[in-house]
Amino acid sequence: MNKEREEINKRQREFYQNFDKNLPSRVWSYFRNKALNNLKKQIGVEQDIYHLHKSWFGDLSQKKVLDLGCYAGNVLSMHLAEHSKEYLGIDLSPKGVAILSRRLKNISGAKAEVKDFLSEEFIEKDFDLIYAYGVLHHFKDVDELIIKLEEKLVPGGEIISYDPLETSKPIKILRRIYRPFQSDRDWEWPFSKKTYYKLAEAFEIKERRAILGKAKWSAFIGLLPISEEKRIQKAKAWHREDWKNSLYSDEAMFKCMHLSLRMKKRQD
Repeated sequence: MNKEREEINKRQREFYQNFDKNLPSRVWSYFRNKALNNLKKQIGVEQDIYHLHKSWFGDLSQKKVLDLGCYAGNVLSMHLAEHSKEYLGIDLSPKGVAILSRRLKNISGAKAEVKDFLSEEFIEKDFDLIYAYGVLHHFKDVDELIIKLEEKLVPGGEIISYDPLETSKPIKILRRIYRPFQSDRDWEWPFSKKTYYKLAEAFEIKERRAILGKAKWSAFIGLLPISEEKRIQKAKAWHREDWKNSLYSDEAMFKCMHLSLRMKKRQD
């Protein structure tokens, strides 16, 4: 491991131990977690992502699964652990891994470990599925990430991911203003168009869905003199439009804020 990445990993571990954010990061988190997460719940975004990812998992009974960047695990982490043949969660945070390990203690074939995915010390491979919820955008060097993902997957193995996009112009401008003050900027690299196309070249994109394209603007509809019911109805309609159009249209996808990908390792 090079010294620069070792130092970044150290700061990242410390950050996720205490979530010690500076004022600009707390303000951004409030906007993202309070406003956007409330919106996502109101219009059914979180439920749609949950059911989408679960359907992409398919039959797990014979699959070896890597939960990449698992931290303490989420609902789908537990689904993967309970239904797969073999489950391994890895994360840089000892605190997160300790919590997940306690949750996994009665599940046969499931474990969590403190590991750096890019490190030569991480020797596990031949995974049928790599699940990476909010993780792939933490890797600055996309080419290095792709090589490692390919190395760890069996032929025909799949990656299911969920990451922020930095392709919507208004969001890109906001992020650029915020970035110099961001506590976690050294490991926050939202997907650019270039990142997406590199992944699409390396893997077969089986399916994709993006959210908060038109729907992101519904957060501001509350400023208009309309009822809460009508605001939510409009937001739901925009969400369904984003969900549908992002499947086939790059233009629609790149106007969104978050992207789910189902990628398959090529067998040629």
